Amino acid sequence: WEPLASTFQNPERFRAWINSHGILGRLTFIGIDALQVIFAILPGEPVELGAGYAFNAIEGMVLCLIGDAIGTTVIFLFTKLLGIKLVEAFISREKIQSLRFIKNSKNLNLLIFIIFFIPGTPKDIITYVIGLTPMKLRTFLILTSIARIPSVLTSTITGNALGVQDYKAAIIVYAVTGVISLAGIFIYRRISRQSQKDEAKENIQDET
Repeated sequence: WEPLASTFQNPERFRAWINSHGILGRLTFIGIDALQVIFAILPGEPVELGAGYAFNAIEGMVLCLIGDAIGTTVIFLFTKLLGIKLVEAFISREKIQSLRFIKNSKNLNLLIFIIFFIPGTPKDIITYVIGLTPMKLRTFLILTSIARIPSVLTSTITGNALGVQDYKAAIIVYAVTGVISLAGIFIYRRISRQSQKDEAKENIQDET
């Protein structure tokens, strides 16, 4: 984590470190991003900003998506292997219960795409729960990789703008992203509540 932390302490040093290590620097960054996905308590935004700063908006986005895919694969396979015990090691039972609607959704593919497309949703936490559903790894990776692009790209654009000292552009992009994220959180909560209501209605109908 030292190279990543130095992004904020000495950004020029971080960029120089990446460039001096060539492919090794990029592989290290992919590893950092994958770890951030696996350990859901770690924030992903600083990693994406660092990618945009150290590389550029497009290359940084690609590296982040690769790291996300690796971290997602690790979580998915271990969740399939160990089941709910692994999930509970990282996520409280209360949060797992709040995401129960995902496991029972009839339109799971569309729901997952929407959730990962909207900024501000708990993507890394949802990744743990998906391993408990019938969804296949290949389908999950394709859906989430495509859906992640807008939110990751806005972060790497901001990071790149900071790197070239275009602070006005960085502030504008980050402010717009923040507004969209707040809207995304609101939409996600609406989807979650509506799905839980629909599930409750179906349970009542089944009982009657």
